[in-house]
Amino acid sequence: MARPPSPPPPGRPRHLRAGDLRALAQLATQATLGVIGITEGVHQAVRHRVGLPAGAAEGRTGGLTGRVYGAVRGVAHGLGSGIDGALRALLPLLDRPAEADADSPAREAVLAALNGVLGDRLVALGNGLAQPMELREGGRVLPLRVDGPADPAALRLQRPTPHLLLMLHGLCMNDLQWRRGGHDHTEVLAQALQATPVHLRYNSGLPIAANGRALAERLECLLSVWPAALQGITLVGHSMGGLLARSAMHAGQRAGHRWPHRVRHLVFLGTPHHGAPLERAGHGADLLLASSPFSAPLARLGRLRSAGITDLRHGQVRAADEAAPEAPLPLPEGVVCLAIAACLASRRDLLADRLVGDGLVPLRSALGEHDDPARRLVFARGNQRVVYRTGHLDLLSSPAVADQLRRWLAPPDASAG
Repeated sequence: MARPPSPPPPGRPRHLRAGDLRALAQLATQATLGVIGITEGVHQAVRHRVGLPAGAAEGRTGGLTGRVYGAVRGVAHGLGSGIDGALRALLPLLDRPAEADADSPAREAVLAALNGVLGDRLVALGNGLAQPMELREGGRVLPLRVDGPADPAALRLQRPTPHLLLMLHGLCMNDLQWRRGGHDHTEVLAQALQATPVHLRYNSGLPIAANGRALAERLECLLSVWPAALQGITLVGHSMGGLLARSAMHAGQRAGHRWPHRVRHLVFLGTPHHGAPLERAGHGADLLLASSPFSAPLARLGRLRSAGITDLRHGQVRAADEAAPEAPLPLPEGVVCLAIAACLASRRDLLADRLVGDGLVPLRSALGEHDDPARRLVFARGNQRVVYRTGHLDLLSSPAVADQLRRWLAPPDASAG
C-alpha cells in the first residue's frame, strides 16, 4: 500500500491544507449537479416549444429523457459520496491540526474571495472552506464565547487600552489586506487614538444583517472581558465593512447591548450606503437572461452571487425579519460619523457623481447622498472628504486619506504637535 504524502516542512506557510481536498470535492460535485440542472433546463425549454411533457419539477424533463437525467444525477451523487468517504478516511493520516503551519497570505486571500462570492452556500453545505467570524489581535484569534460566560484571563491582549479600534474589511477581502503598498491605516489610527487595534475577519458572502448580529454579539462579549475599563470604541469600515458597522450598531441597540453606548466614531471608507452599480448590473443580466425561455435556465449562473453581494444592490443593512427591512436606517445619534469617498476623476461633476465614482461605488452613495430626503444620511459639517484620482482599493493606501483620518481622530494636543 502506498504511503500517504508527507506534510510540508515546518515553518513554511501552507497554500493548501489536506482538509481543503474534501471541501473542494464537495464544491466540484455541487458544480457538476448545477451544470446538469442548467443543461436539463435548456433541454426542457426546447421540448416545451414542441409540446413534449415536462417533469415533476420546474425545469425538469419528463419521460425517458427525465430518467436519463435522473440517472446522470445519481452517478454524480454517487461519485461525490464515494470521494467524500475516501477523503474522510484518509484525511486523519494527512493532516494533524496540532502540528499545522500557518496559512499563507495567498491561501487566505483566495478563501476570502471564495467566501465573498459563495459564502452563504458554503455555510449551507457545511463546507470546510466557510470562513467563521473572528476578532483578531496581533494575528491571533481572540477566544470569545458568545454562548456562555467568557474567561477574561484567556483574552491576553498585547496592548490593552481603554479604547478599542476595530477594523472591518470589505467584500471578498480579509483582515490582512488592510496593508496595501506598505501602508496600513490601522497603525495610523491606533497611534492617533492611543487605542488597541483589533481586526474583524468574516464571511462576506453572508447577509450583511446576519453578520451584523454576529458582530454585535461578539462585541458585547468582548466588552465583558476587556482588561481595562473600556471607555471608547471606534469602528472603521472599508466598503462593505461600513455597512456591517451600521448593521451591528442597529442590531446591538435592538438587543439592548451595552457596547453601542461606548462607540465614539464610525468611519466609512468608500462605503456604498445606497448600493453599488456593479451588483445592479448583475441583476440586469439576470433579467435579460430570463426574458427568453431558451436562455432562462442560464440565469441560474447569474444567481451564483452570494447574499452579501446582493445586499450591496441597495446597501441593505436591516434584517429581513424586521417589520420594515427596507426602511431607511439613519446614522446613529451621539456618534461622530466620518465618510471618505474616492473618485477616479480629477474633479466632481454629474458624470463623476453618478457613473465614475471610485470604479465600484458612486460618489453620492459613498457620501450618503440621496434624491429622497428620508434616505439621505446626515453627516455633520466637515465630516466628509472626497479624494480625487483615487480608486476603491487605493483608499487603503492613500496618504491623503491617512492624513485626513489623523486630523479627524487625533486629540487636539496631539494633532497640534
